[in-house]
Amino acid sequence: MSENSKTTNYILGPDSQVQDGVPKGALIQREWTSRIYPGTVRDYWVYVPEQYNAAEPACVMVFQDGWGYADPKGSVRTTVVLDNLIHKKEIPVIIGVFINPGRESEDFLNDPRDHFGKYEFSQRALEYDTVSDTYAWFLLEEILPEVGKDYNLRQDANGRGICGSSSGGLCAWVAAWEKPDAFSKVLSHVGSFTNIRGGHVCPYLIRRAERKPIRVFLQGGSNDMDCVWGDWALANQEMASALRFKGYDYRFEFGNGGHDLRHGGSIFPESLRWLWRE
Repeated sequence: MSENSKTTNYILGPDSQVQDGVPKGALIQREWTSRIYPGTVRDYWVYVPEQYNAAEPACVMVFQDGWGYADPKGSVRTTVVLDNLIHKKEIPVIIGVFINPGRESEDFLNDPRDHFGKYEFSQRALEYDTVSDTYAWFLLEEILPEVGKDYNLRQDANGRGICGSSSGGLCAWVAAWEKPDAFSKVLSHVGSFTNIRGGHVCPYLIRRAERKPIRVFLQGGSNDMDCVWGDWALANQEMASALRFKGYDYRFEFGNGGHDLRHGGSIFPESLRWLWRE
């Protein structure tokens, strides 16, 4: 094994650990039957920080493959990180919306934890890997208004972020690309900017279009997948190159990890601080 092929033992730092004296937000599970994706149902979770004040609109961040990010024992531990960083005032008060991909309503693939395992949600590739504005409209017309019935959410793009891993990372970018007036901050972990359903065109679209008001944090790894649909490591480097070429506000962290959330999870607190630094 060459030195370059060895993967770093990425670990979670203090900001990803439960801390004494830090207020803990609530995580509420819900279910949604979609109109934009007819015949599909999905689980989603809403994280509400203890510091939320209904009199003040809160920022909001959407996470694809919801339970993979919301799981307090997972690779990212998003709610723990949000608790800690909001408490330290290093990021604003953020309501998290964690959405699983849809499944056909007659399916019984209802284990929310197994989003990359033996149960593949039937609509995941359609929703996440398609380069179009459909998923963005699903968020803007269905999910965010539904969450907004109970919580006072900011409506401006600067108050909204979106995050995902693998195909969910591609989905996060495409949603902001299609609707930059709605999402201004993107966090992509080992994004699938490859040709599953056309995601390989993203770097070329960036190069040819006027720069959009999107801030982007990309994470990739040299030991990511290389298969018939493309080379994930190369695809993320192509994205970073295109963003640099067009003068985007972006950051690219390229390690030697594989197609997982270990590297992304280890730098997740810093990713949030960078994205929400204003």
